[in-house]
Amino acid sequence: MLNLQGERVYLRAIEPNDLDFLYQLENDTAIWEISGTTAPYAKHILELYLQNAYKDIYEAKQLRLCICDAEHTVLGLVDLFDFDPANKKVGLGIIVSEKKKRNKGIGAGALELVCSYVFKVLHLHQIYANVLVDNEASKHLFKKMGFVAVGVKKDWIFTGGEFKDEILYQKINN
Repeated sequence: MLNLQGERVYLRAIEPNDLDFLYQLENDTAIWEISGTTAPYAKHILELYLQNAYKDIYEAKQLRLCICDAEHTVLGLVDLFDFDPANKKVGLGIIVSEKKKRNKGIGAGALELVCSYVFKVLHLHQIYANVLVDNEASKHLFKKMGFVAVGVKKDWIFTGGEFKDEILYQKINN
């Protein structure tokens, strides 16, 4: 099991007993805008996903990790996606599930751990993240963690009857 330990949080591989957490998170319509979800997930589908979550990032081209605190409570998820070892890059998504837990260093701790993993273990050159232009908390987090805004994708997401721009953030391993 992958276990990355920080001061405030640790990251671990997703486990079958995370089904209820995953079910609740994936079916939270408040975050569908950032996840690209358009329909609810059935528990059965998520069980199938968990059965295949053991696949190596080189095979699956993605990796989902749980963000946990010292009491082993799952606080959120980190997703590595579009893994491209030939070009040494990967996409990154992060969610702290409870609003009351946000802005308390959990996201920063998780990003520090996942960036270390990506650069030191996977030996990648860069990580990128897509953030909606009105997501001030995520923009602040990525800037704080050394990501640089490198472009704006105009009218990229259609949500709530309107188009929204999305900012592309990048962190390059120097």
